[in-house]
Amino acid sequence: MPGIRPSHGGTDSLPEPRYDFSSNANPAGPCPSVLAAVRNADLTRYPDPLYASLRGTLAAHHRTTADRILIGAGASELILRLIRHHQGAVQQLAPTFSEYARGAHLCSRRLLSMHTPAAFLRAQAREPGLGFVCWPNNPSGDLWPLEFVAEAAASGPLVVDLAYAPLCGESRLAAIETASRGAYRLYSPNKAFGLTGVRGAYLVAPRIDRRLAHAAPSWVIGRDAVALLEAAVERRARTWLERSLARIERWRSMLGRSLRQIGLQVRDGPATFLLVNVGDATRVARRLRDEGVRVRDGSSFGLPAWIRLSAQPPRAQRALLAALQSAL
Repeated sequence: MPGIRPSHGGTDSLPEPRYDFSSNANPAGPCPSVLAAVRNADLTRYPDPLYASLRGTLAAHHRTTADRILIGAGASELILRLIRHHQGAVQQLAPTFSEYARGAHLCSRRLLSMHTPAAFLRAQAREPGLGFVCWPNNPSGDLWPLEFVAEAAASGPLVVDLAYAPLCGESRLAAIETASRGAYRLYSPNKAFGLTGVRGAYLVAPRIDRRLAHAAPSWVIGRDAVALLEAAVERRARTWLERSLARIERWRSMLGRSLRQIGLQVRDGPATFLLVNVGDATRVARRLRDEGVRVRDGSSFGLPAWIRLSAQPPRAQRALLAALQSAL
């Protein structure tokens, strides 16, 4: 069980590195139209505390009603709010994003970490509470079976974290959205559009849940995040995203091949990232950081031998491979 202090194994308090493989943001970004919207946001005024226009825009995009859209200050804030709102155990498919476990710890909930979909369903039946499924999973890249997601949503309550689903293509995104209609669907589009410094996310709830909506802090996001969320569902932004996927696939495949060529075990995935076994993740991550390359230490996922790397352009990959030769 993680402690209260956040532990993400990537971002740190040091000066920005020359090459950052720790972030799963779209390496082709930022999206020009979304960036322009954020830069043009009027930051001299408060946002609407009810976010009526934003929720209407998102509801129209998802073909639902505005009272089922809940706005949050990034995925982590919504995860914690959801856990506080629901009683019982917290179930997760491990290894996965550490904020689910951290939220359970902060709220004094029992954490059940399962390693297969079948075990997850048994845990839901044995100890009801709130389940979390990350799709595709961070850090493993697993695309959990759609039939399992639908069954878990029916057994619920369930949160399906779709942080990286838009990076898997429109057809896969549509499929998981259909499978998770009975769940809370969690969207944090700052990753797909390459603007992780703007903290805004939202839920599409399976039913109207005003208590959960009203549990948010007042003015939970600023006008910059409002602009990002509105721009992210526009057709030009989604077209840009779809066109960026071929480049991401090319860079991720190139990185995986290069790592295998130097004898490392690689676990690939469908989004922007992959896992590589380096033996001692913390030691290797520190040595790479000294060389100006930041990577994601997998220890906070419960993977102390692995680092997570995002797809990056060829020049950055050459720098990483050179630094790895001395760090291993």
